Order: sequence, then C-alpha cells, then structure tokens
Amino acid sequence: MKVTLPDFSQARVLVAGDVMLDRYWVGPADRVSPEAPVPVVQVNHCDDRAGGAANVALNVAALGGQCRLLGLVGEDESAEALRQAIKAGGVDAELLVQSGSSTTTKLRVISRDQQLIRLDFGDHFQPSDALNRAATGQLAQHQVLVLSDYAKGALVDLPALIASARQAGVTVLVDPKGSDFSKYHGASLLTPNMTEFLAVVGPVRDDQELEQKGQQLVRELALDALLVTRSKKGMTLLRAGQDALHLPAMAREVYDVTGAGDTVISTLAVALAAGSELPQACALANAAASVVVAKLGTSTVSALELAAMVDSLHHSDGVGVVSENQLLKAVAEAQARGETVVMTNGCFDILHAGHVGYLEQARRLGDRLIVAVNDDDSVRRLKGASRPVNGVEQRMRVLAALGAVDWVVPFSEDTPQRLIGAVLPNLLVKGGDYQVHEIAGHKEVLANGGEVRILGFEDGLSTSAIINTIRKAD
Repeated sequence: MKVTLPDFSQARVLVAGDVMLDRYWVGPADRVSPEAPVPVVQVNHCDDRAGGAANVALNVAALGGQCRLLGLVGEDESAEALRQAIKAGGVDAELLVQSGSSTTTKLRVISRDQQLIRLDFGDHFQPSDALNRAATGQLAQHQVLVLSDYAKGALVDLPALIASARQAGVTVLVDPKGSDFSKYHGASLLTPNMTEFLAVVGPVRDDQELEQKGQQLVRELALDALLVTRSKKGMTLLRAGQDALHLPAMAREVYDVTGAGDTVISTLAVALAAGSELPQACALANAAASVVVAKLGTSTVSALELAAMVDSLHHSDGVGVVSENQLLKAVAEAQARGETVVMTNGCFDILHAGHVGYLEQARRLGDRLIVAVNDDDSVRRLKGASRPVNGVEQRMRVLAALGAVDWVVPFSEDTPQRLIGAVLPNLLVKGGDYQVHEIAGHKEVLANGGEVRILGFEDGLSTSAIINTIRKAD
C-alpha cells in the first residue's frame, strides 16, 4: 500500500459532539508578582480558536472536505466567539443554544511559547435529545458521522444514534471519553488514546497483550475496528480477524499535543468519506498528527501540509544509497504502513537498458524497491580479476538515480542470503533463467510468508556483451 491522498472534495462528513472555545492569552513574562511567587504575564495578544468537536470539523474543512457541525453552546460571549472561529474556518455549523448553560471554554495563558496555566469555564449541559434529532435528520447527506465526546453532556443516547447511522449506511467514528465504552456499541471505529484504552481494558505488558485485549474489545462492542493512538509509539489498528497494523510515530519534533486526537479522527473521517481504505486512512491520520503536534495550540492541517508529509515518507533522508541499519529501519516503517517491499540484487557493473527495464518491472510489483549490490571484492570473486569496471560507490549512485529504485545497499558476501534474511521483503525477484530454489534468500522470504518471482531480461543485453563490444572496437 503506497500512501496517497484521495480527492477530499468528495468527502461529506457530519461532526456532532462537545464543541468548545479554546482561548489563548499571550505575552511576555519578565517579572515575578510581588503578591505571590508567580510570573506576571503582560498580555499583548488574544486568540480565539474552535476546539473539541469544532476543531474536528475545522480539520475536515482544512483538508478540503465538506463538513456539517452540530453542538451545544450557552447564551454568552464565548458562544459568539466560537461561532466566529467556526465561520472563519469555512464550516457549516448548527450550534444549539441551551438556556442557563455556559459555553465550554478553555483559557490558556502563554508566555515564550510555554503554557503557564489553563482555566476552564462551563459545566455539563443538561441532558437533551436535541442534538441527536438534528444529527439523525442529517445522516442521509453524509458518508461519515464523527462523534466527538469530551464528556460535556452534548452526546446522549449514543446507541440509538449509532444504530440509526449504521442503518443508513453511514460510517460512525467515535473519539471516546471515560472508562465505559459500552455506550459506543456498534460503532464502526473507536480512536482511544493509550490512557483511555488502558482505563477500559486494564494494564498491558507488551504489544501482544495490547492486541489481545484490543481484539476482545472489538468483539464485545461489535466494532469494525479500533485505532489506539500511542503517542511516541505511533498507532495500532485492530480489526476483527486480521493482523494488527502498527504505524510508527512520524513526528520529528513534538511541540504541543493539543488537539492531536481531533486531527487523527478528522483525517480518518475525510479520507474514508473520500474512498480510502481503512489502513491507508490510518496512515494519513498518522501523518497528519505528526504535522499538528509541531504547532502551538489547537491547530488544523491543510491538504498541502499533509501532502508534503506523505511525500516525505517516500523521499526521506533514508532514500537512495543506505547502510544496512538504515535500510532495516526504513523497511520496518514502510511495511508498518502496509507498503509492499520488493527486493532484488546483482552486480550492475555497467548499467544498461536491460537492467533499467528489469528494475522498472520489479518496481511495478510493489510500493518500494530495494537493490542489493555486490561490493567490489564480491564481484571479483564472481566475475574475475578484471571486474568490476565501475566501483561499488559509482554503481550504487547510478542505481539510486533511477526513478524505479528506492533504496540501494551494498553487501560483501558472495550471495545476499544473509541480507535478504534480515530485510525479509514481501517480494523477492531475480532476473534470468532461474528456478525459485536456486535464488539466494528464497527460503527466508517464503518462510516469512513472502513471495519469490522470476523476471525476464531483455534479450541481447548484458554487461559482458557490452564489454566485448568495446574490446572489439579497440
């Protein structure tokens, strides 16, 4: 699976849940208060942003999806500020006013890019089925329903709403809250973070126990899938009857995790609504999360930012000529994203059109292509003292310049069997008149559930023939 962006403009997502206003007061703190040992912040900038379910909706819109937002607010200044923030983000919102209640507001005081304190305003809303009725009436116009639960009281009688959505053919994604997940029974997918997951299933010692308890939760709640977000350990996707998909964290720098969960579920929603398969949607969500945690405060991710991050997956620092250790890390990350890794090997002493055609053919069989190259001593043992014509560094540089090739790695043994056994590609290919049992590394690849294929070379093209032609010309 190569990670690609679908046409997000085709996505129609309905978001319902706890909306809130994220308010930021920002300024320098250059002195300590004489009244108490606390910093004095000279506020010179105020910023109001849409948070909670509203941030989910803004993330959908920022990626280019069509979004409708439903939430509850009070009769206060914060509600108006929230409406303005939502409108600025291009989201069509219906904020239902509950008299006597206050809009959920989180005020953060920031100095020198550090949060000094957070003050929360607003209590739980009184139970009301108004939001459910509004959501049920909107289901037919949307492909995905996101329930963003911050336990502020907007979401009630969720089993009935989930059942109505599933009956209408709408995918239901839930960002859960609390230690009782039974209220989300029948949803398509839940996205708990690790703390929320452990609060429900209890402690886990390792990935294997996480998978076991996660699969049990999938069965108990009749879910299609469960995506556990694990901070620096990335994400784990669990589906009934299928192997777990572990996606490693991609963030190069974590600046602020505020709203990262909103970004994950919104990217999942817009990708699924646009036609992506679930593993690819999770890979996109993982990439989006890595972008947003590098920003300060509640933020969104644009389609351009996501595209750039996805492109970096395929053009990272590890692409090109790599060491064995670099290759093993890059392959592990690629396979974790569900990509098919193809591997081949050879001397490639004088690169010719036959080689290029063969490598292009190999690359079309998967998402990534590794070329393992005999070093100079290995070539001499195989081809004779007069070879190679070109040193291993030159041969690898030429191979790495080909568009079909992702990684080039040297090996010093007569065969790449040990290296192939360490890499364990999904598909091992070799060009020429071979049988599978004659190919170095075939046992290791097959034992790991991979595949071995024989590809043909273009007739009349070979390094030896080129060398002989040059000699005759002399």
